[in-house]
Amino acid sequence: MQHDEVIWQVIRHNHCSFMAKITTGNFCRNPYNITGVCNRSSCPLANSRYATIRDHDGVFYLYMKTIERAHKPNELWERVKLPRNYEKALEIIDKHLMYWQKFLVHKAKQRLTKMTQMRIRMRKLALKTREKIMTTPRKEIKRESRREKKAETAAELDKSIEKELLERLNGGLYGDIHNILPEHFNKILDENELQAVSEDEEYEEEPEIEYVQGYDDLEEEDDIEDFGGFAIDKSLKNNDDAPEDEEEMVSVDGKRVKRRSESAHQKIEEDERRKSKKKAKVLVEVEHEDASERQRATF
Repeated sequence: MQHDEVIWQVIRHNHCSFMAKITTGNFCRNPYNITGVCNRSSCPLANSRYATIRDHDGVFYLYMKTIERAHKPNELWERVKLPRNYEKALEIIDKHLMYWQKFLVHKAKQRLTKMTQMRIRMRKLALKTREKIMTTPRKEIKRESRREKKAETAAELDKSIEKELLERLNGGLYGDIHNILPEHFNKILDENELQAVSEDEEYEEEPEIEYVQGYDDLEEEDDIEDFGGFAIDKSLKNNDDAPEDEEEMVSVDGKRVKRRSESAHQKIEEDERRKSKKKAKVLVEVEHEDASERQRATF
């Protein structure tokens, strides 16, 4: 049978693994302690009837212990989930701790308020962007720096050996027959091709500029239309004796044709005038044996 006073005398005066003695006072490390202070009223081990509030991943639970379950350690604590609403959580505490000690009811409510305020502050801090302070492992940094130096020296050595071998190969030191790994051979070929392409691009001449006659198709179409208008105009001249109604219809339907035919007539007349002007004059000189005079004739 459990006796609270005997348990407290043993814990307080002999030894308790949860007690932490500090100059300011004695504190309790037990997670079920409602106040965190080591005293008779708030000790969860020395009180057969006890209540507290705990947090599990942001969710608050009300824990209650009674003497009827003291003989069952796996069912010693009764747990009740509290809602996120602060007022509803207080109502549930009042409901389950109706006939309990006022000290436990008051401390449970006080713990609930402190935990809700702490949760609100945690959310606000999570939203803010803060600098994260991290330690720099010196041993790892030194180890990585040594490895980098060794890798650089090894790479320089490999490159120098490769250059020396290529110079000997190009100089003809190994003769005509030599064994080369296919990977290195392909690499050399690719480098030579890239160099050749770059040289071709550097010495590439500027593109030639050509001038091409434009609007050929449009001129041919205009000539065809002029020729058609000229033929239509001739046919209209030949048919002067046609009735007036037909002449009006032709004039209405072929306004554009008549205008083009007139322009074609004007072009033909101008070409004839130019040809007549451009005809060369021929000078003929006639000499007679008896006379010393010369006669000139123009044709």
